Amino acid sequence: MKQILVFKTSISNQAHIKRIQPMLNSLIARNGYWNFDLEDCDNILRIETQNQLPPQTICNALTKQGFYCEELQ
Repeated sequence: MKQILVFKTSISNQAHIKRIQPMLNSLIARNGYWNFDLEDCDNILRIETQNQLPPQTICNALTKQGFYCEELQ
């Protein structure tokens, strides 16, 4: 079953994305993908995955990297 997660973040440029890319790739593995919409005022992170991934896992990982992250409903 496909899971779609959407987050508001403080990631605002390509350097930030490059910094967290390995971490996101390892969390999402091969069964999904992620992208950022930096044009949106909330710097949206969208994740689609076949695995069940708790949203708090993403928020905790980004927070440890020094970024703000909040799941959007």
